[in-house]
Amino acid sequence: MERKSIRKITPYLYEIPKDYRRDMRVPARFYADADILDHALQDRSLDQLVNTATLPGIVGYALAMPDIHQGYGFPIGGVVATRYPDGVISPGGVGFDINCGVRLLASDLRKGEVMPYISDLATALYHYVPSGVGVKGFLRLSEKELNKVLNEGSCWAKKQGYAREEDLDHTEERGCMAQADAGKVSKRAKERGRPQVGTLGAGNHFAEIQEVEEVYDEEAANALGIFQGQVTVMIHCGSRGLGHQVCSDYVDIFQGAVRRYGFELPDRQLVCAPLDSPEGRDYLKAMAAAANYAWANRQLLTHQAREAFAEVLAGKTRSYDLRLVYDVAHNMAKIEEHVVDGKKMKLCVHRKGATRAFGPHHPDVPEDYREVGQPVLVPGSMGTASYVLVGAAGAMEKTFGSTCHGAGRMMSRHAAKKKVRGQELRARLESQGIEVRAGSMRGLAEEAPIAYKDVDRVVQVVEQAGIARKVARLRPIAVVKG
Repeated sequence: MERKSIRKITPYLYEIPKDYRRDMRVPARFYADADILDHALQDRSLDQLVNTATLPGIVGYALAMPDIHQGYGFPIGGVVATRYPDGVISPGGVGFDINCGVRLLASDLRKGEVMPYISDLATALYHYVPSGVGVKGFLRLSEKELNKVLNEGSCWAKKQGYAREEDLDHTEERGCMAQADAGKVSKRAKERGRPQVGTLGAGNHFAEIQEVEEVYDEEAANALGIFQGQVTVMIHCGSRGLGHQVCSDYVDIFQGAVRRYGFELPDRQLVCAPLDSPEGRDYLKAMAAAANYAWANRQLLTHQAREAFAEVLAGKTRSYDLRLVYDVAHNMAKIEEHVVDGKKMKLCVHRKGATRAFGPHHPDVPEDYREVGQPVLVPGSMGTASYVLVGAAGAMEKTFGSTCHGAGRMMSRHAAKKKVRGQELRARLESQGIEVRAGSMRGLAEEAPIAYKDVDRVVQVVEQAGIARKVARLRPIAVVKG
């Protein structure tokens, strides 16, 4: 992709017109500033965005958020909506970590009340939240019980005593997609997922104890129960090996479907199937089951984080409870209604490294947040800020109710390890007052802040573009990594 092929629509919106390539069905648009555009031109992410504009049944625009970077088939940060039921669904538009997402837990404590115990608290969180490649959780599930997890998600966790009713109220889809069918998940995927419920994994996943460093929107912060100086916990993880296997299984199945349905695609990683085909329906059911697994996983991690806080803080602080502010997914395909060219349409919205961001008064936003809009959680990288946003009306008009999901990589894991050593990074973070508990120094180096875009800049773009509003900025005071 060359810069001359890109047209600037507004200060924060760029377009690659439909006539850029003969096979494009819609224009490709992405949100960025000049610096983010420069980075996007250095990998294949914009070419991948153009490729998604060729998908059968796509409507409006192929979209990407400012955390855009190269992914599998779709760019990370990609948003594509196809007509339902005569459009297509593509596993590459969801990603391998199905329902990778973020949840924010809030305490009633201020930083000063917690800091005398922060070292013990970080160690307890590391113990209670198993992290790392291949790590096993505390539960031992039969296949029958795992099937219940896949079909019921957070509702299963509530029945087992690991969730509260208000946890479900503050989880996207209440933590359960009804169309899930454990029977559409392969035996291999279940084998990989059975021991991993209640685990964090590795890579960019983390559990952080954070401080609310700044509040930008008092009304929204009050609605969400957030205040300056507050201690919070952010958990970022997904469906572990189970979700990865589901994606791999259906990518293989869809290779044959592409030939059967006569689709001509510019990249085999874009394999897709009609939404109303047997393959498309099966993938939707399997994807929903993996999504439910991810919600149950984050819910169990929430239970375990609450246990860590109770173990360290009981009898020492006035309160130690953790309340769920919200849980939002950023690797998902959802059947939703949106207005396109003045007409309400039912669509399959793929969000791959992008977050749902429904605006105020939308019926799918929890009732106690409906006046301000759906919470959006944007995690940073270690040592940098994370953000709480709320969806804006502009997102419903411009992006199918979507916004960014994080800072976005600009350096590979291999390159990051060449630039920084894990021990050096740990020392640097601890010199900034951030407790670090990590199982792997190599893994720590892979997730160094230099490997990511500036999250402040990314969030500034989505706010200036009118698709989300800043509520609060969070700073880590303890980090748990695999």
